[in-house]
Amino acid sequence: YSGTSPQRLHLVDLMSSLKEICAGLPLDPLPPNRGRDPSIPHALVRTPNFTPAEERLALRNALRYFPPNLHATLATEFAQELRQYGHIYMYRFCPTLRMRAYPIDQYPCRTRQAASIMLMIMNNLDPAVAQFPQELVTYGGNGQVFSNWAQFWLVFHYLSTMTEEQTLVMYSGHPLGLFPSLPSSPRCVITNGMVIPNYSSREEYEKMFAMGITMYGQMTAGSYCYIGPQGIVHGTMLTVLNAGRRYLGSGDLRGRVFVTSGLGGMSGAQAKAAVIAGCVGVIAEVDEAPLKKRHEQGWLMEITSDLSHCIQRIRYSIAICFRECLYQEYKKTGELLVDLGSDQTSLHNPFSGGYYPVQLAFRQANQLMNTEPERFKTLVHESLRRQVAAINKLSDAGMFFWDYGNAFLLEAQRAGALVEKKGGGATEFKYPSYVQHIMGDIFSLGFGPFRWVCTSGDPADLAETDAIATAVLEEISSTVTERVRQQYSDNIRWICEAGKHKMVVGSQARILYSDQRGRVSIALAINQAIAKGRVSAPVVISRDHHDVSGTDSPFRETSNVYDGSAFCADMAVQNFVGDAFRGATWVALHNGGGVGWGEVMNGGFGLVLDGSEDAGQRANLMLNWDVSNGVARRCWSGNANAYETIQRTMEDQRQLRVTMPNPVPEDQILDRALLRLP
Repeated sequence: YSGTSPQRLHLVDLMSSLKEICAGLPLDPLPPNRGRDPSIPHALVRTPNFTPAEERLALRNALRYFPPNLHATLATEFAQELRQYGHIYMYRFCPTLRMRAYPIDQYPCRTRQAASIMLMIMNNLDPAVAQFPQELVTYGGNGQVFSNWAQFWLVFHYLSTMTEEQTLVMYSGHPLGLFPSLPSSPRCVITNGMVIPNYSSREEYEKMFAMGITMYGQMTAGSYCYIGPQGIVHGTMLTVLNAGRRYLGSGDLRGRVFVTSGLGGMSGAQAKAAVIAGCVGVIAEVDEAPLKKRHEQGWLMEITSDLSHCIQRIRYSIAICFRECLYQEYKKTGELLVDLGSDQTSLHNPFSGGYYPVQLAFRQANQLMNTEPERFKTLVHESLRRQVAAINKLSDAGMFFWDYGNAFLLEAQRAGALVEKKGGGATEFKYPSYVQHIMGDIFSLGFGPFRWVCTSGDPADLAETDAIATAVLEEISSTVTERVRQQYSDNIRWICEAGKHKMVVGSQARILYSDQRGRVSIALAINQAIAKGRVSAPVVISRDHHDVSGTDSPFRETSNVYDGSAFCADMAVQNFVGDAFRGATWVALHNGGGVGWGEVMNGGFGLVLDGSEDAGQRANLMLNWDVSNGVARRCWSGNANAYETIQRTMEDQRQLRVTMPNPVPEDQILDRALLRLP
């Protein structure tokens, strides 16, 4: 390459590396086994509690990916990984190429749909984005992209060779293969954790995951749609703003104090969200690694381990403290220093690093959860009871507390804490979930976390799409009700603030909450901009699974469904299927996510906008279904906002016909009917 520019040489080297990744598993020669990289965070040791027969089966399952002549070499190191870490990650096959969302035209593929999936996968594994990149964990402590690195190599090989008449089928991280399909079919169909319900316990999960036969994909980890902490920053900002309106009577939160816990993969967004919302954020965190990461990012302004200093600083800025100390200060001075409270620790995973009991130092806890898991579980329960006791006292004094959908109240109840709501239903506690009181009505109006990724990697494309979305929302907001207009106003504010606060981590992505009309209009406007060259490359549209229709979760997304169907999962499954045949580029359906394994069914999608008429038709058809499904279900359950929303949607769309509930207002009729029976 004599006379070639350094930039050109870099591109050639990069393409060569990406081509190598797409060539299939590197087997001849085997790459050196470098083990774990000590410079990055790692997942905690898992405890599958295998019998000898189960341990042999896990090792046999891992070796299936490799020819017999390599088994003797790989069996020993895989067995060591299993014994040492509780899972076979296949560290030897972790690529040396830096994982990040490379521009779409750099992926060696036969279709841009496949290249877009590659880009999204690599973003999920980017060390700047992923929580434990070498263990293929994107967020939440155990939200996997794949179960092991052999799966990564096979997936990239399949994607690089697929045509638009093939679909890649994914079974819980395992690529089953490429199967013939139609150009209108999804290019990838993903299922994660589809376990027979009677066997979907945490204990069974630990064994199945260690065997390599199932996987916990969280929400957007296993569906390849995570966009870094920006997504949860936006959702948290809206939650805090709406909590202020509901509990404090104002969206102006200047001088108000929000106390919560967690600065990890998802919860790390809380500090930045508090700043954008305008309040003082006080966040407790036990692990120094995420604490330093958020501080270096500029998302956390100040760190202290001195509780008395924290009490003084609360009046002026952001710090870290603990609820018991706040209550003691209230008892001593009569001054309540907190207005709003919540918790975002990973209580979907309470006994494997998601929650650290107050009685133990961080390192002690990590050791005890593996050496004495039952004792660790007891300490977690004791800690939860203490935490709830402090919350109850602060709440009695005037703090407004809500569950953030992380299974906090569910696990506290299981621990014996005083969170019961007298006369409440199966999904109700002393304190509301944020869906029940704050965000549930937003879902019923059709609003949820819509997002897009500019596959060029060019910030100019993101700025252009921001401007497009803002213009669309401003135009629509002049034609809607005041309540809906408030949601549009919040999201226009968000887009402006997101640019100022440098929200991009990883791919050039944006998220906002929008209703059905807004999502469709934004997608079609972006598609048109691509066609006209205003946006230089395709754009992937997606959403969080935590949405209007995407998730059945009785203690979070569907906790405000009161007709008895909160524990039913028809909505999420129907959404997955409906998105698939209405034009999605890829679809995913998961067991678990948010509140934990066995507690939720959820699904998501990715759809590539390439400026074509076909892409516009797909977006129009699929996005309308993707929202209307959930609004119709919420309407049938008796939600008045959903009733009005779907009624208006049917007026706009003549082909939409929804079964509407008739009111049953007279309890006396029910009582008389039941009393007449023997």
